[in-house]
Amino acid sequence: MPVAQHFDSQVLSLLQGKVKLIHTDKGAIYLVGPIKLPVNLFGETVEFKWYCWLNCEEVADDFERIIAKLSSVNLAEMQQSSVLVHGDFENAEHALIRFHSICHTGDIFGSKRCDCGYQLKQSMKHVAEHGSGAIFYLANHEGRGIGLFSKALAYILQENGYDTVDANLQLGFVDDSRDYGDAIKVLKALRAKPVTLITNNPKKLEALRQAGLDVEDRVQLWGDVSEYNEKYLKTKIERAGHLNEGEGCCNND
Repeated sequence: MPVAQHFDSQVLSLLQGKVKLIHTDKGAIYLVGPIKLPVNLFGETVEFKWYCWLNCEEVADDFERIIAKLSSVNLAEMQQSSVLVHGDFENAEHALIRFHSICHTGDIFGSKRCDCGYQLKQSMKHVAEHGSGAIFYLANHEGRGIGLFSKALAYILQENGYDTVDANLQLGFVDDSRDYGDAIKVLKALRAKPVTLITNNPKKLEALRQAGLDVEDRVQLWGDVSEYNEKYLKTKIERAGHLNEGEGCCNND
């Protein structure tokens, strides 16, 4: 496809210096950043560095060609993932990371049907307090991989007695179809040293270790338990195998 337009050389220079090409089996990941992103975190301004990435079947060193194609592709109709980095993530001896699956209802609206919004904010707080780390925000993971519309259908089933696992299964999905391959490739491009993973999910630990990453520790993250999400959290533990150690979730039952 020919380049539809030519861009100002200064614009290209500014953009090209911020884009990293990561080769994949199916093409490439284009990682753009870092971009300064001051964040209001519990009333304090914390500066992060923000990256976003785009999967593309075409691998091109001609950066202008890629930029020219973007205006003809409706990226707003597709979700792109990103990563929020704090501190000297590349070189710090110890760094926290979280692979956070997008949750439209929890992260944006503050829904109490789940604990996702709480986990996102607390992970950002942990990373800021630790001094170095990264939050990977995975945009194709809504509803453990079934998408937002299907998640709405699953919610209707949950309101009628199905738990989160059975609701997905009844709609013809597997319980959890999330894949962490792209996020792991981006992580490897940003850091080679060991990481500590903020998670209750052993599948995330296993994905990192199978990819050859050095995971030196795990930090569990339970909280914001209420009458609205208690069954959801118990299902995570009892049916999805989430780790619940020490003063974790629902230990008083």
